Amino acid sequence: MAGNEKPTPIREESIPLKPKAEQTETEEKENCIATRWVVAVLGCVGFMVVYGLKVNFSVAIMAMVNHTAVAELSKGHGDHHADDPHEEVQDGHALNTTIVSANDSAPLTDACGKVMKKENLMDGPFVWDENIQGLLLASYFYGYIITQVPGGWVAENFSAKHVFGVGALLNALCTLLTPVAANASYIALISLRIVMGIAGGVTLPGMHVLVASWAPPQERSKIASTVYAGMTLGTLVCMPFSGILASELGWESIFYVQGGLSLLWYVLWLIFVYDSAGKHPWISVKEKTYIETSLDPTGGSHEKLSVPWKKVFTSMPMWAIIVSHTCSNWGWYMLLVKLPTYMRYILKFDIKSNAGLSAVPFLCNWIFTIGMGQTLDLLRSRNVITTTFARKLSTAVAALLPALCLVLVTYVGCNTDLAVVLLTIGTMFYGAMYSGFLSNHIDIAPSFAGTLMGISNTVATIPGIVVPSFVGYMTHGNQTVEAWRVIFYITMGILMFSAGFFLIFGSGEQQEWSKAKKTEHVAAEEENLNMQQKEV
Repeated sequence: MAGNEKPTPIREESIPLKPKAEQTETEEKENCIATRWVVAVLGCVGFMVVYGLKVNFSVAIMAMVNHTAVAELSKGHGDHHADDPHEEVQDGHALNTTIVSANDSAPLTDACGKVMKKENLMDGPFVWDENIQGLLLASYFYGYIITQVPGGWVAENFSAKHVFGVGALLNALCTLLTPVAANASYIALISLRIVMGIAGGVTLPGMHVLVASWAPPQERSKIASTVYAGMTLGTLVCMPFSGILASELGWESIFYVQGGLSLLWYVLWLIFVYDSAGKHPWISVKEKTYIETSLDPTGGSHEKLSVPWKKVFTSMPMWAIIVSHTCSNWGWYMLLVKLPTYMRYILKFDIKSNAGLSAVPFLCNWIFTIGMGQTLDLLRSRNVITTTFARKLSTAVAALLPALCLVLVTYVGCNTDLAVVLLTIGTMFYGAMYSGFLSNHIDIAPSFAGTLMGISNTVATIPGIVVPSFVGYMTHGNQTVEAWRVIFYITMGILMFSAGFFLIFGSGEQQEWSKAKKTEHVAAEEENLNMQQKEV
């Protein structure tokens, strides 16, 4: 009777995960620092480079724009843009006939009655109104959206190391050229930012392939959160650093200093990072065996699959990732790109304080990201929670709590301290996304992690294009709390929808369509073994 019973299929996430101490104790003794963690840390620093060079423009533009001239143009010409013919403006630059207040000697106060410091009114050379600023901030994403899927495919089939490394290198080189392009015209700057986006677009899918090749399933949340925390860390470091450079050395120094420092990272990346444990020349034999057997217990006895496109696009867990990634990016880019604008115009912080305070939320985000990843892997290793539960919990936390904080911040009035606290809390909880949907591609289809990340991030790049222009449109000549309240309510609705969709359709199990078929030799052996067991 027992021989006629079909074996019960074992779900992947129901397989007990061994505690780390049992898995890695032997190989950790051989090397002081495990090679996979060297790769993870350099990946983290690499994302610091890519994201730091992306967001530093959000701070730099505050020092580049002639806000006084823009305000005067807005008053005198209604909806006309700064690039219209005007006697005080030529090719987006303010001429020597600087527009000044009619009463320079009288102290200026904001809506809360606070005297505005001189630096609050610091103006740069470029007369770019809110619409042009929105185009400049969004232009990076025009290029970014193009290379997501191709970047994932190239990383999977050739070299993830070089896909990520070259993408980051080109971002550094373009950053060094930014002052030249800005002084030429804002059209030239838009073109350069698009090139930066094209290069930056390959980095996330490329890194996903590396994480899938280096991170044992038992450590996936921890390693992935460490690597992707570099996105937050880049924002954390570059925002205050950019503010200090702009205030002390001028806006050009932001691009020269940060671009130059980024080149040093690329040298380390070339030396210490390889595409897989099997290709690394210095990894210990024990660690190499541990990683390879964890990722493929059969020892590579599978046929290599091509991407099953139809099944990918009809998979609801995949659509859960796409929806969550896209909606989450709407709120994330709202904080990443427009937070300095909100803090300048609504909370009235000067460029130096703005940059420093804008970075505080991302410090908390980084700490929370690391802690969340460590906690989830610990609970999974003890079989307290499943992978599916971990991904759903993280995605919900990263959507619902930031949404609430964004809306509440518009009701605090002149209490800027409370506003900063709410923005900090909201941004902090966003760190849960790295242990949520951003790690989920590797769960459901590890063989196609780069391609799936490319697909979801292509769609998720749309908010990066829309958000700056949307905020620019909503606040054009109307930098008020009321306008921002509408913006944040819309953001809240989008984030709530994303959380609900992922809670219903998300999964942490590997999908059947992503599992490689066994070779004929291995399949025959397993069939013979099953027949022998039935005879017994």
